[in-house]
Amino acid sequence: MADKLVTFERKGAVAWLTLARPEAGNGMNVALLSDLSEAVRRCEADAAVRAVVLTGSGRFFCVGGDLSGMRDAAETALSIRAMTLHLHAAVAALARMRAPSIAAVNGTAAGAGFSLALACDFLIASETAQFASAYAAAGLSGDGGQSWTLPRRVGPHRAKVMMLQGRKLSAAEALDWGVADQVVASDALAGTVSQMAESLANGPTAAFGRMKNLLADAECTSLETQLELEARGIAACVESEDAREGIAAFMEKRKPAFQGR
Repeated sequence: MADKLVTFERKGAVAWLTLARPEAGNGMNVALLSDLSEAVRRCEADAAVRAVVLTGSGRFFCVGGDLSGMRDAAETALSIRAMTLHLHAAVAALARMRAPSIAAVNGTAAGAGFSLALACDFLIASETAQFASAYAAAGLSGDGGQSWTLPRRVGPHRAKVMMLQGRKLSAAEALDWGVADQVVASDALAGTVSQMAESLANGPTAAFGRMKNLLADAECTSLETQLELEARGIAACVESEDAREGIAAFMEKRKPAFQGR
C-alpha cells in the first residue's frame, strides 16, 4: 500500500487509515479521494475490522481540497464532481458501517478535511489542532456532509458562524464547542486513540452498526417510525451471538467477551 495516498494498516481488529500526502498538507485530489473511498469500503466489507481510525501524516490532518491549477471554470466543475463522488461515498460509508470510527486530528483540519473529521463517530484532537470550515474564503458552499454534521455537533447558529463568517477554532475551542470529544498532547494522540479504538473494537459491533443507523435516521423520521425501527433492530440483535453473550455476562456478573457477531 506504499504507493497509495491513503494507507491501510490493520492492527488486530482496528484499521488505521492515514492520509499520505504530507507535502501538500494531505490536500484532497481525485487520486487521494479515490484511495480513501476504496480504503473505507475495504473496512466496511471486512467483518474482522471492528473499529476504524482516520488520521493524517505529517503536520496536518487535511487542509481540504487541492484546488491548485483549477482556473478554468468548466474543468474545475468536472474535477469537483469527481472529487465529491469519492468523498461522499467515503462519508456515507463511515456513517453507516458497523465499525465505529475515530478521527485522530493531528493538525489543521480545514474545508473538506474538516468535513471528513466530522464524518467520523468520534473526534480526538491534538492540542495543536485547528479547525476551519474554510469554504467561504474560496467562494464555495461546502461538501463532505459538513452542512449536515456540523450543526448536529455545535448547533445551527454556531455552524453558521463557522461556515459563513469563517470562524476558526483552536483545539481547546473545538472541545468547548462540541466539535472534539477529547484534546490531548501531541505525543499522546496515537496512544489515546489506540486505547479508545481497542475498547470499541471489543464491543458488540453488530449492535453498534444498528445504533449508528438509528441515530442517522432519527432526525428525519417520525417517532412512530423510529419506534418501529427500534423494535425491529433490537429483535434482530437479540438473536445474535453478542447479545447472547452480553445477557449471559450480565446474569453472571462478569465482563462480556463480544466477537462482533
